[in-house]
Amino acid sequence: MKRQWCVVFGVMMLAGCTTTHEQLLQQGYPPAFADGYQDGCGSGRGAAGSITGTFTKNVPRYLSEKLYSSGWDDGFRQCQAALANQERQDLHDKVLNDRDRDWQRDVDNGKARAYHSN
Repeated sequence: MKRQWCVVFGVMMLAGCTTTHEQLLQQGYPPAFADGYQDGCGSGRGAAGSITGTFTKNVPRYLSEKLYSSGWDDGFRQCQAALANQERQDLHDKVLNDRDRDWQRDVDNGKARAYHSN
């Protein structure tokens, strides 16, 4: 019985692993737009500083196919912005965590002084 659940869970996990390209096609976007979006997204992540993003642009296709160029531009902007926003959020969370840690340390030190003064 346990093995059956593992198989079912594994199939469900694999079914949920679709690429953005596949998701766009499933949502009815034309293949040229999805191709451009995929290339632009990787390029946008690279421009934002991600080591996983690589600049990819099929220049002849970009110049001749409106759907590819629109997809590339959208993918570039959205993925670049998403990575930049995530980095800002991570920095914000780190500052808050540092501030919370410092506040807790001050509270603990104050309690320790109060206990020792009695």
